Amino acid sequence: MWGEDHHRASTEGDGGSAPEVVRSLTDETARFSEGRLRIVWASRGLSVLNGGASAAPATDAPAQPRDVLANGIRRVCDCLVAASALAVLSPLLLLAALAIRIDSPGPVLFRQRRLGLNGRPFTVYKLRTMVENTNRAAHREYVVRLIKGDDEARATADGALFKASMEDYITRPGRWLRSFSIDEFPQLWNVLTGDMSLVGPRPVIPYEAALFPDQWRQRFAVKPGMTGLWQVSGRNQLTYAEMIDLDLEYVRRRSLRLDASILLRTIPAVALRRGVS
Repeated sequence: MWGEDHHRASTEGDGGSAPEVVRSLTDETARFSEGRLRIVWASRGLSVLNGGASAAPATDAPAQPRDVLANGIRRVCDCLVAASALAVLSPLLLLAALAIRIDSPGPVLFRQRRLGLNGRPFTVYKLRTMVENTNRAAHREYVVRLIKGDDEARATADGALFKASMEDYITRPGRWLRSFSIDEFPQLWNVLTGDMSLVGPRPVIPYEAALFPDQWRQRFAVKPGMTGLWQVSGRNQLTYAEMIDLDLEYVRRRSLRLDASILLRTIPAVALRRGVS
Protein backbone atom coordinates (compact mmCIF):
# COMPACT_ATOMS: atom_id res chain seq x y z
CA MET A 1 0.00 0.00 0.00
CA TRP A 2 1.09 3.57 -0.31
CA GLY A 3 1.36 4.08 3.46
CA GLU A 4 4.50 3.99 5.59
CA ASP A 5 3.10 3.90 9.08
CA HIS A 6 6.34 3.36 10.96
CA HIS A 7 7.99 6.34 9.29
CA ARG A 8 5.01 8.56 9.91
CA ALA A 9 4.93 7.52 13.55
CA SER A 10 8.65 7.70 14.22
CA THR A 11 9.72 10.86 12.45
CA GLU A 12 6.84 13.09 11.34
CA GLY A 13 6.97 16.39 13.14
CA ASP A 14 10.77 16.33 13.24
CA GLY A 15 11.04 18.16 9.94
CA GLY A 16 12.39 21.28 11.60
CA SER A 17 15.16 19.39 13.45
CA ALA A 18 16.70 17.38 10.64
CA PRO A 19 20.21 16.00 11.29
CA GLU A 20 23.19 17.99 10.15
CA VAL A 21 23.99 17.17 6.54
CA VAL A 22 27.42 17.41 5.01
CA ARG A 23 27.59 17.24 1.25
CA SER A 24 30.61 17.38 -1.02
CA LEU A 25 29.78 17.12 -4.71
CA THR A 26 32.28 16.16 -7.41
CA ASP A 27 31.76 14.93 -10.98
CA GLU A 28 31.53 11.33 -9.78
CA THR A 29 30.63 11.40 -6.07
CA ALA A 30 27.87 12.74 -3.83
CA ARG A 31 28.14 12.31 -0.08
CA PHE A 32 25.41 12.33 2.51
CA SER A 33 26.27 12.17 6.21
CA GLU A 34 24.12 11.67 9.29
CA GLY A 35 25.69 10.45 12.54
CA ARG A 36 27.54 7.19 11.80
CA LEU A 37 26.19 7.01 8.25
CA ARG A 38 28.11 8.08 5.17
CA ILE A 39 26.81 7.02 1.81
CA VAL A 40 29.05 7.58 -1.18
CA TRP A 41 27.47 7.46 -4.60
CA ALA A 42 29.87 7.14 -7.52
CA SER A 43 29.45 6.26 -11.17
CA ARG A 44 29.92 2.57 -10.34
CA GLY A 45 27.08 2.38 -7.82
CA LEU A 46 26.60 2.63 -4.08
CA SER A 47 29.17 2.27 -1.34
CA VAL A 48 28.08 2.54 2.28
CA LEU A 49 30.65 3.45 4.90
CA ASN A 50 29.42 2.71 8.39
CA GLY A 51 31.97 3.04 11.17
CA GLY A 52 34.75 2.83 8.60
CA ALA A 53 33.65 -0.44 6.97
CA SER A 54 32.67 -0.16 3.33
CA ALA A 55 30.07 -2.29 1.64
CA ALA A 56 29.99 -3.51 -1.93
CA PRO A 57 28.39 -1.24 -4.55
CA ALA A 58 24.70 -1.74 -5.12
CA THR A 59 25.40 -2.79 -8.67
CA ASP A 60 28.43 -2.92 -10.95
CA ALA A 61 26.79 -4.44 -14.00
CA PRO A 62 26.19 -2.09 -16.93
CA ALA A 63 22.59 -1.68 -17.99
CA GLN A 64 21.50 -4.00 -20.78
CA PRO A 65 19.66 -2.59 -23.84
CA ARG A 66 16.48 -4.34 -22.71
CA ASP A 67 16.79 -2.70 -19.27
CA VAL A 68 17.34 0.72 -20.85
CA LEU A 69 14.19 0.32 -22.95
CA ALA A 70 12.16 -0.90 -19.96
CA ASN A 71 13.40 1.98 -17.82
CA GLY A 72 12.45 4.44 -20.56
CA ILE A 73 8.94 3.00 -20.81
CA ARG A 74 8.68 2.97 -17.01
CA ARG A 75 9.68 6.63 -16.82
CA VAL A 76 7.14 7.67 -19.45
CA CYS A 77 4.40 5.75 -17.63
CA ASP A 78 5.45 7.26 -14.30
CA CYS A 79 5.16 10.79 -15.67
CA LEU A 80 1.85 10.21 -17.44
CA VAL A 81 0.20 8.51 -14.46
CA ALA A 82 1.60 10.93 -11.87
CA ALA A 83 0.60 14.03 -13.83
CA SER A 84 -2.90 12.66 -14.52
CA ALA A 85 -3.38 11.57 -10.91
CA LEU A 86 -2.31 14.97 -9.56
CA ALA A 87 -4.80 16.68 -11.87
CA VAL A 88 -7.66 14.35 -10.90
CA LEU A 89 -6.85 14.36 -7.19
CA SER A 90 -6.21 18.11 -6.86
CA PRO A 91 -9.70 18.89 -5.43
CA LEU A 92 -9.26 16.17 -2.80
CA LEU A 93 -5.77 17.42 -1.95
CA LEU A 94 -7.06 20.97 -1.58
CA LEU A 95 -9.80 19.82 0.81
CA ALA A 96 -7.26 17.80 2.80
CA ALA A 97 -4.92 20.81 2.97
CA LEU A 98 -7.77 22.99 4.23
CA ALA A 99 -8.68 20.45 6.92
CA ILE A 100 -5.05 20.24 8.06
CA ARG A 101 -4.71 24.02 8.35
CA ILE A 102 -7.99 24.40 10.24
CA ASP A 103 -7.30 21.53 12.65
CA SER A 104 -3.81 22.37 13.93
CA PRO A 105 -1.01 24.90 13.47
CA GLY A 106 1.85 23.98 11.18
CA PRO A 107 2.57 23.44 7.50
CA VAL A 108 0.31 21.41 5.24
CA LEU A 109 3.20 19.42 3.81
CA PHE A 110 5.63 17.28 5.77
CA ARG A 111 9.13 17.08 4.27
CA GLN A 112 11.73 14.48 5.12
CA ARG A 113 15.07 13.32 3.76
CA ARG A 114 15.08 9.80 2.34
CA LEU A 115 17.53 7.73 0.33
CA GLY A 116 16.77 6.89 -3.29
CA LEU A 117 18.52 5.34 -6.27
CA ASN A 118 22.14 4.45 -5.41
CA GLY A 119 21.63 5.91 -1.95
CA ARG A 120 21.28 9.49 -3.14
CA PRO A 121 19.32 11.67 -0.69
CA PHE A 122 16.14 13.46 -1.72
CA THR A 123 13.22 15.18 -0.01
CA VAL A 124 9.98 13.22 0.17
CA TYR A 125 6.63 15.00 0.50
CA LYS A 126 3.53 13.99 2.44
CA LEU A 127 0.47 15.65 3.90
CA ARG A 128 1.11 16.37 7.57
CA THR A 129 -0.87 14.00 9.79
CA MET A 130 0.75 14.65 13.18
CA VAL A 131 1.09 17.68 15.40
CA GLU A 132 4.04 19.93 14.65
CA ASN A 133 7.37 19.67 16.52
CA THR A 134 6.68 16.42 18.33
CA ASN A 135 9.73 14.68 19.79
CA ARG A 136 10.25 11.29 18.14
CA ALA A 137 13.56 10.27 19.79
CA ALA A 138 12.05 7.39 21.79
CA HIS A 139 10.23 5.94 18.82
CA ARG A 140 13.27 6.34 16.61
CA GLU A 141 15.19 4.18 19.07
CA TYR A 142 12.35 1.66 18.93
CA VAL A 143 12.63 1.46 15.12
CA VAL A 144 16.41 1.02 15.37
CA ARG A 145 15.88 -1.88 17.76
CA LEU A 146 13.43 -3.47 15.31
CA ILE A 147 16.02 -3.25 12.52
CA LYS A 148 18.59 -4.90 14.77
CA GLY A 149 16.14 -7.72 15.50
CA ASP A 150 15.64 -6.91 19.17
CA ASP A 151 13.29 -9.55 20.60
CA GLU A 152 11.85 -7.18 23.21
CA ALA A 153 11.06 -4.59 20.54
CA ARG A 154 9.31 -7.22 18.42
CA ALA A 155 7.28 -8.29 21.45
CA THR A 156 6.30 -4.68 22.03
CA ALA A 157 5.14 -4.55 18.41
CA ASP A 158 2.58 -7.23 19.35
CA GLY A 159 3.13 -9.08 16.07
CA ALA A 160 2.65 -6.04 13.83
CA LEU A 161 5.55 -4.33 12.12
CA PHE A 162 5.31 -0.79 13.43
CA LYS A 163 2.38 -0.59 15.80
CA ALA A 164 3.33 2.72 17.38
CA SER A 165 2.01 4.24 20.57
CA MET A 166 1.83 7.68 18.97
CA GLU A 167 -1.95 7.99 18.66
CA ASP A 168 -2.08 11.10 20.84
CA TYR A 169 0.03 12.99 18.30
CA ILE A 170 -2.07 12.18 15.23
CA THR A 171 -4.40 14.96 14.16
CA ARG A 172 -8.11 14.41 13.54
CA PRO A 173 -7.86 14.74 9.75
CA GLY A 174 -4.61 12.79 9.93
CA ARG A 175 -6.41 9.63 11.07
CA TRP A 176 -8.64 9.73 8.02
CA LEU A 177 -5.81 10.63 5.65
CA ARG A 178 -3.70 7.73 6.92
CA SER A 179 -6.60 5.31 6.79
CA PHE A 180 -6.71 5.49 2.99
CA SER A 181 -3.07 6.53 2.43
CA ILE A 182 -4.18 9.92 1.10
CA ASP A 183 -1.29 11.54 2.97
CA GLU A 184 1.06 9.77 0.53
CA PHE A 185 -0.41 11.40 -2.60
CA PRO A 186 2.06 14.35 -2.64
CA GLN A 187 4.72 11.78 -3.46
CA LEU A 188 3.31 11.89 -6.98
CA TRP A 189 5.41 15.06 -7.24
CA ASN A 190 8.48 13.01 -6.27
CA VAL A 191 7.58 10.66 -9.13
CA LEU A 192 7.34 13.56 -11.58
CA THR A 193 10.73 14.93 -10.53
CA GLY A 194 12.32 11.51 -10.99
CA ASP A 195 13.31 10.86 -7.37
CA MET A 196 10.76 8.06 -7.08
CA SER A 197 8.84 5.68 -9.28
CA LEU A 198 5.26 4.50 -8.95
CA VAL A 199 6.54 1.03 -8.00
CA GLY A 200 9.68 0.19 -6.08
CA PRO A 201 11.14 -0.46 -2.63
CA ARG A 202 10.07 1.74 0.25
CA PRO A 203 12.31 4.85 0.53
CA VAL A 204 14.27 4.56 3.77
CA ILE A 205 15.48 7.15 6.27
CA PRO A 206 19.29 7.56 6.47
CA TYR A 207 19.57 6.23 10.02
CA GLU A 208 17.87 3.01 8.89
CA ALA A 209 20.36 2.49 6.06
CA ALA A 210 23.23 3.00 8.51
CA LEU A 211 22.21 -0.28 10.16
CA PHE A 212 21.70 -2.34 7.01
CA PRO A 213 23.87 -5.44 6.52
CA ASP A 214 25.64 -5.65 3.17
CA GLN A 215 23.09 -8.02 1.63
CA TRP A 216 20.30 -5.47 2.10
CA ARG A 217 22.00 -2.72 0.09
CA GLN A 218 20.94 -4.14 -3.26
CA ARG A 219 17.56 -2.49 -2.65
CA PHE A 220 19.22 0.81 -3.64
CA ALA A 221 19.82 -0.49 -7.17
CA VAL A 222 16.40 0.85 -8.25
CA LYS A 223 14.34 3.93 -7.49
CA PRO A 224 12.09 3.78 -4.43
CA GLY A 225 8.38 3.59 -5.14
CA MET A 226 5.04 4.82 -3.84
CA THR A 227 3.88 1.22 -3.73
CA GLY A 228 5.64 -2.13 -3.90
CA LEU A 229 5.58 -5.78 -2.92
CA TRP A 230 5.69 -4.94 0.78
CA GLN A 231 2.67 -2.66 0.56
CA VAL A 232 0.50 -5.30 -1.15
CA SER A 233 1.81 -8.32 0.78
CA GLY A 234 0.91 -7.56 4.37
CA ARG A 235 2.47 -4.19 5.11
CA ASN A 236 2.45 -3.67 8.90
CA GLN A 237 1.77 -7.34 9.59
CA LEU A 238 5.31 -8.24 8.48
CA THR A 239 8.62 -8.09 10.32
CA TYR A 240 11.25 -5.61 9.22
CA ALA A 241 13.40 -8.38 7.73
CA GLU A 242 10.41 -9.73 5.78
CA MET A 243 9.78 -6.26 4.43
CA ILE A 244 13.39 -5.96 3.23
CA ASP A 245 13.21 -9.46 1.70
CA LEU A 246 10.23 -8.32 -0.38
CA ASP A 247 12.15 -5.22 -1.48
CA LEU A 248 15.05 -7.42 -2.60
CA GLU A 249 12.67 -9.83 -4.34
CA TYR A 250 11.26 -6.91 -6.30
CA VAL A 251 14.76 -5.85 -7.39
CA ARG A 252 15.49 -9.40 -8.60
CA ARG A 253 12.16 -9.85 -10.42
CA ARG A 254 11.68 -6.27 -11.61
CA SER A 255 9.77 -6.01 -14.88
CA LEU A 256 7.03 -3.93 -16.45
CA ARG A 257 4.60 -6.82 -16.01
CA LEU A 258 5.39 -7.06 -12.28
CA ASP A 259 4.97 -3.28 -11.93
CA ALA A 260 1.54 -3.45 -13.58
CA SER A 261 0.53 -6.33 -11.31
CA ILE A 262 1.57 -4.44 -8.16
CA LEU A 263 -0.28 -1.30 -9.25
CA LEU A 264 -3.46 -3.30 -9.84
CA ARG A 265 -3.12 -5.02 -6.45
CA THR A 266 -2.56 -1.65 -4.76
CA ILE A 267 -6.07 -0.40 -5.58
CA PRO A 268 -8.00 -2.98 -3.50
CA ALA A 269 -5.27 -2.98 -0.85
CA VAL A 270 -5.78 0.76 -0.28
CA ALA A 271 -9.56 0.64 -0.58
CA LEU A 272 -9.87 -2.27 1.88
CA ARG A 273 -7.11 -0.91 4.17
CA ARG A 274 -5.26 -4.23 4.14
CA GLY A 275 -2.32 -4.43 6.52
CA VAL A 276 -3.20 -1.20 8.32
CA SER A 277 -2.71 -1.62 12.06
